[in-house]
Amino acid sequence: MKISKIIGTILILISLAIGYMGISKVEENTTSVNFLGIEMDFSDKSGSQEGYIYIGIAVVLLVGGIYTLKKSQT
Repeated sequence: MKISKIIGTILILISLAIGYMGISKVEENTTSVNFLGIEMDFSDKSGSQEGYIYIGIAVVLLVGGIYTLKKSQT
């Protein structure tokens, strides 16, 4: 097995872990309550923003891992 395949696989696994952390962070920092027909939004914008940054990093790592795997096959 080539080293580039190992690196690509590791990048994909890391991207999945970071993506999961980002989604969890966005969910825990976004809360809304419906009380008497009025929707109240209790969100931590900075926590949600940090979650979106994690998701963005995960996407970049996933694309890099896929690119590395495709490159190693040729």
